[in-house]
This record gives sequence, structure tokens and C-alpha cells, in this order.
Amino acid sequence: MASKQLAKLKKYCNDSDIRLIGDIPIFVALDSAEVWSNPEMYYLDANGQPTIVAGVPPDYFSKTGQFWGNPLYRWDEMKRDGYLWWVERFRATGRLVDIIRLDHFRGFEKYWAIPGKDKTAKNGQWLPGPGAEFFEVLRQEFGELPIIAEDLGIITPEVEALRDQFSLPGMRVLQFAFSGDPRKNIHLPHLHVPNCVVYTGTHDNPTTLGWFRGEDVAETTQNIGERNKETQRALAYLGSDGFEINWDFIRLAMMSVADTAIILLQDLLGLGNAARMNIPSVNSGNWAWRFSQGMLTDEIKERLKELTYICGR
Repeated sequence: MASKQLAKLKKYCNDSDIRLIGDIPIFVALDSAEVWSNPEMYYLDANGQPTIVAGVPPDYFSKTGQFWGNPLYRWDEMKRDGYLWWVERFRATGRLVDIIRLDHFRGFEKYWAIPGKDKTAKNGQWLPGPGAEFFEVLRQEFGELPIIAEDLGIITPEVEALRDQFSLPGMRVLQFAFSGDPRKNIHLPHLHVPNCVVYTGTHDNPTTLGWFRGEDVAETTQNIGERNKETQRALAYLGSDGFEINWDFIRLAMMSVADTAIILLQDLLGLGNAARMNIPSVNSGNWAWRFSQGMLTDEIKERLKELTYICGR
């Protein structure tokens, strides 16, 4: 039923010259049909438990890293039949969406492997992913790849080279733009490139209003001080008093040279962190916010329409 509804939605959108973006998570769950039907493709012990699991080391999202716990692929086994499982996965997703946001792109170059018995992501090692060979198989099957590379986190020159080899647009997030060296922070609009996608924030971020208010910041002097520096830099960059910081960020995204700009609905509506989608490394309480049609007023629609026209999008 869900597939039929999504297919109907896609046709409705495409008939109106609207393209849909959908997500392919890089990993699958241990109790999924995929692991049950193809156990040889995963690092499992004799009892069907994962010997190494997925996650990422400590970064700006989490000091202990993100422990995802998904069983990891045996890429050597997947290669034997030309990555057929992945080809079919892309084919099935492509029937429901027009553009695929490929989750955790860096994991296709190297991925963080955590011992299966651990409880955090601190201990692990980088192991090689399938690399360019994998994407060459997809290109031979599907032609030009309609992929957005989710290239956030610990990104190396090798990951950037893999992304650029296949001309995949990466991601720029405005909430990450106001820390570090302004001559090198690629999330700042003056360092954007056309072949990228700019976001006000992602599903893993606070809303822009929540970010500006520091609603996601742990109550320590250091964290509060760092966030205050970021928000002050943002106001100086924007030439704004922050009264409508969500619209300031929307305008900044629209004005970017990035080929695509994505605005969180929560930012369009000017909502705080009560409407946040997801908190990385937290296992409960996520994905609970719901949109109701009455929230999107005619005033907001007209304002977005005018800004879209003015910025040539």
C-alpha cells in the first residue's frame, strides 16, 4: 500500500514538473529481511550476531561518536555478483523518487567499524569501502547518477575525490558556516560552488531558530560561549539583528551559487527545537514532529514565492 501511495505521489508531482528527493540509508537493520535472506553479505558470527557494527567516531554531533549498531557489509561478497543487491536497491528507490540523497557517502570510501560487543563508537577502525568501482557499476546501469552525496562529518581528500570523480553534488549546511576559519569553512556561502546543495539545516540539526537561541547547547560556559560566538558571526555576516533569523538563513540559502537550495519546513514556519526532527546518537523521542496543513499560511507562501523569484530559483 505504501509503495502504491508513493508511486501515486510521484506521478502527481512529476505531472506538475516537481521532482522528489528520497533517501537511501547506507546500512540496514540486523532484524531486516535483507540480513535474514543474505547473511553471507554481513559480518556475522555463528549465532547471527554482528562481529563489527556501524557508526562514526566522535565529531561535532557527538563527543562519544555515533553508535548505530547496524551490521556491516562484506563488500568482497557483494562484489562477486556485481553489487546486484545495491543495483536493485537503487532501482526500487528510483521508482519512487527522482533524486537520491545517498546517506553517509564517506562510508563508500572508508567506514568506521566498531567491535560488535561495544556500546559506544569510541573504539573502532577505518576499513576500506568499495570506492569508485561501486559507483562505476551504478553508472553503467543507470547512466548519469541522480545522487546527492551526504558528505558531512569527517571528510578526507579521498572522499572528496570520489565524490568529484562522479560529479556528485555535496552538501553545505548554513548552521555549520560560522565556526572556524572564514577563509576555509566551505559551508560559508562565499565558498560555495555551483555543484552542491545548500541547506539551512538538516534533519540532524536543531531548527535554525533553536540553533540561534542555543536550545540544543549543553549548559556549560564553554559550549554557550562557543555558540554565542557563532551566532554573533552569523549576525555580522548577515547584517541582521536576528529578529527573523530563520528568514535570514532562508534568504542566504536562496542567494547561494549552489544549484539547489533546501529549506527545512520548520525553518519556513519559524519553529524552535520542539519541532526538531532528530538528535543523533539518541535512540528515542525522534521523528515525532508532524506538520498540519494549516501551519503553512498564505503569507508564508507568498513570501517564499517572492524570494524564490527574486533569487532566480
